[in-house]
Amino acid sequence: MAISAAAIRRKVQKKFKMRGLTLRVDSLDEILSFLSHFADAEEEALDLLADEIDNESLKSSILDKDSVHKVVSRLIESDQAVDPDCGIAGPSAKTSALRIIDAFLVPKFRHDPIRKKFYEHTEKLEIYGDASAKVNLYRDRFQLLLQSISRDKNFSKPTFDTGSTDGESSEITPIQSLVGCVGKKWIMGVISQLEDDHFFLEDLTAAVPIDISNAKITTGFFVENTIIVAEGEMLINGTFQVDTCGFPPLEEKETSLSLLMGLDFFGSGIYSAEETNRLSELEKNAVNDMFVVLSDVWLDDAKTMEKLAVVLNGFNNEDTVPSLFVFMGNFCSHPCNLSYKSYSDLRSCFGKLGETINSCEKLKEQSRFLFIPGPDDAGPSSALPKCALPEYLTEEIRKHVPLAVFSSNPCRVKFYTQEIVFLRQDLLYKMQRSCLIPPSSAETMDSFEHLVATITHQSHLCPLPLTVQPIVWNYDHCLRLYPTPDTIVLGDRSEQKAFNYTGISCFNPGSFSNDSSFVVYRPCSQVVELSSL
Repeated sequence: MAISAAAIRRKVQKKFKMRGLTLRVDSLDEILSFLSHFADAEEEALDLLADEIDNESLKSSILDKDSVHKVVSRLIESDQAVDPDCGIAGPSAKTSALRIIDAFLVPKFRHDPIRKKFYEHTEKLEIYGDASAKVNLYRDRFQLLLQSISRDKNFSKPTFDTGSTDGESSEITPIQSLVGCVGKKWIMGVISQLEDDHFFLEDLTAAVPIDISNAKITTGFFVENTIIVAEGEMLINGTFQVDTCGFPPLEEKETSLSLLMGLDFFGSGIYSAEETNRLSELEKNAVNDMFVVLSDVWLDDAKTMEKLAVVLNGFNNEDTVPSLFVFMGNFCSHPCNLSYKSYSDLRSCFGKLGETINSCEKLKEQSRFLFIPGPDDAGPSSALPKCALPEYLTEEIRKHVPLAVFSSNPCRVKFYTQEIVFLRQDLLYKMQRSCLIPPSSAETMDSFEHLVATITHQSHLCPLPLTVQPIVWNYDHCLRLYPTPDTIVLGDRSEQKAFNYTGISCFNPGSFSNDSSFVVYRPCSQVVELSSL
């Protein structure tokens, strides 16, 4: 039975309203006209159009006809380039499986410790927050992990008195309650430097000086701003002597999702159970889909461009081409700071890359290209999250590559049901430089494994001091890793690495310009293939 025109209009309006967008009458008519081309695949066509509009640099949440028409024209042209008579097949079939989420569009949720539930922050978020925004940054990070550890059987308060002594209990004690306490206690707090060269552990109630010089630690980098769980006792001088400390336990993704009551933490939309099952089946069958991830793609370096042409031509000659190419910055061999004066040359370099991609017919028609800026790329600041590359630099490549997407750093990708997070930042070097004590070698000596353990247990991509890595206070939630994603891609200048941690696939593609390394990732099986020329 055909769906009435009024029902389709309501469906379209609801779809865009869920994404925070309002349609004018003329823009709604433009969308309905687009959907009329795909009578047998309206749902897929609508999802694809909504995804593409999400990836545009919109000036307002109210969509006019021109904004929609530009995207519609591009989609119809790319679809007809494959087969003028084949509905939404070709590139559209692959792009409908992918949702690319800009960090600045990720919803913000805060935890209410009284009601013990999350609620969405609906007020407008300013880029330049006031002092309260910085306070909330730390409070929200702590509350996120506190609500998680309160459910952990090892740290939660027993429902019934089992006859255990206080010394055997692992229940978290508020720091304020340590006054007058004797014996071993477990506390949880943020490592803070409230006085020069003196470190404290701070929770929402109080702060206490700590001594971790002789503490037994778990895997990870213990830096200022990280949240730890510590066992020890109060000394006469008021210092908490730490015997054992580690990061809060990692909560399984299924456990987190079951408690969030359908809240869209990832930013890709909410799926019904039926839709999730359908996508899971499609994901299992997508055995040929693969992502190619490259970091440090210096477009102004002739040798790098030659190597990149070899990679692109190689995949273009394969029977099955990658679904997605991810190019992570830096895109210039020199920092694009105030002293950099060659932006017009860099714009031309992007144009040359577009010509190279354009010459690979199969890639141009069947692959998508995602560009994520690096720490030294052009932008308003070095703070995270970093906005997409300026349109001035990307205008030329867009003419050659209609399926190119320029997103933020970090960036999120949803492949059917799989959640993937991309970050381009030299985290490993900064973490090692900021360590308060040498990392433990009991379980591993691999620095990348220490890094992965740190960010996953902190549920945050960058738990460094703000003086080491600035963060936009009101958008700190964009760096959260809660619930834990399926895959984390950490673009770093350091050596190429891959590590599966508690079922989470984590890898660093290496520096393509320096050592010709890149990664081929197969999302269906979460297989990471470390590659190089």
